[in-house]
Amino acid sequence: MLDEVSQAVLAREEVVRYLRGGYGKQDEARARERVQAYLGELRTTQRYGMYRALQHPLYPIFRKMEKVPEHEHHALAATRDHRVVYASNHKSHLDYLVQPVVLDDAGVRPPLIAAGINLFGGPLGLIHRHITGAIPIRRNTKDPAYLITLKAYVAEILKKHDLFLYPEGGRSYSGELKTAKTGLIHAALTAGQPNLVIVPVGIAYDLVLEDRILARQGVKKHQRPFTRELAEMVRYAVGYRTRVFVTFGPAISTASCDPQSRSDVLEFTRLVRNRMGALYKVLPTAVFSAAMRPSITRRDLETRIDHLLDELSARHANLGVTSGRHAVEEGGDALEARGIVVSKRGQFRVRDRAVLRYYARTIEHLLTAPAVTH
Repeated sequence: MLDEVSQAVLAREEVVRYLRGGYGKQDEARARERVQAYLGELRTTQRYGMYRALQHPLYPIFRKMEKVPEHEHHALAATRDHRVVYASNHKSHLDYLVQPVVLDDAGVRPPLIAAGINLFGGPLGLIHRHITGAIPIRRNTKDPAYLITLKAYVAEILKKHDLFLYPEGGRSYSGELKTAKTGLIHAALTAGQPNLVIVPVGIAYDLVLEDRILARQGVKKHQRPFTRELAEMVRYAVGYRTRVFVTFGPAISTASCDPQSRSDVLEFTRLVRNRMGALYKVLPTAVFSAAMRPSITRRDLETRIDHLLDELSARHANLGVTSGRHAVEEGGDALEARGIVVSKRGQFRVRDRAVLRYYARTIEHLLTAPAVTH
């Protein structure tokens, strides 16, 4: 027996048109079978009462991170009178754990999360599907049955729940803020919610747990099993400590965007991406990496960072570092402990160029021109 959301999805105009052959010749029974199979895959349940209890088994991870929320009042204000879609940049698998807890700490009920389907294997998949309320997303598929079902499902979910999504479509493997994809944002816009708003979110880490994994791969060439990545993350978690900044921006109204206009949706998605990027916290490790040379004296590095900070300040960046000296003291120590740079006799040298470039690229979108690094 179909649940209420599934019944509503099957009754939506675009789904009915697909089932009746509106997207090419096909057997209606087989088309319905495919749609219902995808609905079964997408179905999720959030058990809010069990949500906070998850922090206890995950304590070994949470104790390594100092959570620093910024401007949570934007989320609080938006949820009072609106249906909310949170749109965030995506740095780490830890994002899924940190951001909902930050919202919960602020008194905001955690939304459902749109997460890659590779995270849904084994026990973690059960937690995502039956506790956190994560929706498994098949990225890069072109099956019209799936795309139509997904958009209809998101539209129906938004009638009862808020949603947290990552418009980049996955973590940034090279460090930079990627181009935002329109798919899930378009799905949200077609929900027909007159009070729908987008709350942009920026998340930044002093050190990303998977930095070496991501930097080595450079680009996402294929979907790797999450269990394999988890084993690698455990390896790099030894001695790992970081701050994580979660910054919320003012809600963006969707009233002026016509979801039936491709150009409107594209421009709106770009606006959301720009707002996300502007919220990104500029941390010592990032400016240190952007100013670093293969070999450089401490004094010259501090001077280069000061010039970089002047440019970022002129662009009204969300600065988390005050001076070149501050960046070298905090960022240099963190990167040296991570084995990315080495300091000897007042001179810094690069030990891991790929990872250093990864951190340098995290602030490229905030600069007038990309920094020349290494």
